[in-house]
Amino acid sequence: MFEHEKIDIGYDDLVAETSNTGRLYITPDGNYPSVTTVLSIIKEEVIQAWRARVGAEEANRVSTFASNRGTLVHEIIEDYLNNKDTSSYLPHIQQSFINIKPILDEHITKIYGLEVPLYSKYLGLAGRCDCIGVYDGVPSIIDFKTSRRPKKAEDISNYFAQMSAYAIMWEERTGMPIVNTVIIMDVDNDLPIVFKNHRDNYTKLLTDTIKEYKRRKLFR
Repeated sequence: MFEHEKIDIGYDDLVAETSNTGRLYITPDGNYPSVTTVLSIIKEEVIQAWRARVGAEEANRVSTFASNRGTLVHEIIEDYLNNKDTSSYLPHIQQSFINIKPILDEHITKIYGLEVPLYSKYLGLAGRCDCIGVYDGVPSIIDFKTSRRPKKAEDISNYFAQMSAYAIMWEERTGMPIVNTVIIMDVDNDLPIVFKNHRDNYTKLLTDTIKEYKRRKLFR
């Protein structure tokens, strides 16, 4: 059983609107684009090259499958961390959960929030963080990812920047600083990978990408 300690963020939830230009969150202090929308420009060229190589139909098929799988893997992990039954999920989702479960059991002790809606006036961003809690005895921003192949740290700079954004949002909303970030990645037909980092290692990439996103918006 996981221990839960709810931390007040000043509101219950945030409404999000999704369009062909990305996701926009409606917050008490204004409307802000999602952190994933803004950071998507980091991998824009790589994704475009992949889509050109495999073709639009195959790219859409793979993207849709990956998105649906990722959503369900997040759901089963959230249920488990909420101390709920997870037996109703499909076998391939159960397998991803079985892969990750030992990591959750060994390293996560206390949970401050799951699927936490956050925003930052300083960054001008909003988003929803998978998990905020204690990992290896240290308060941490924790995210769950799925991947078709093993990735290295240099492949996922956008993920690290995303975690830095959540850490800044959390401190702004609660006054509680968290600098430890953790990504737990389930990999198809391989062992899961855990990436640990420090919030400040990717704040420059985060702020530089925000500036570039704003510049592009101005010139469209």
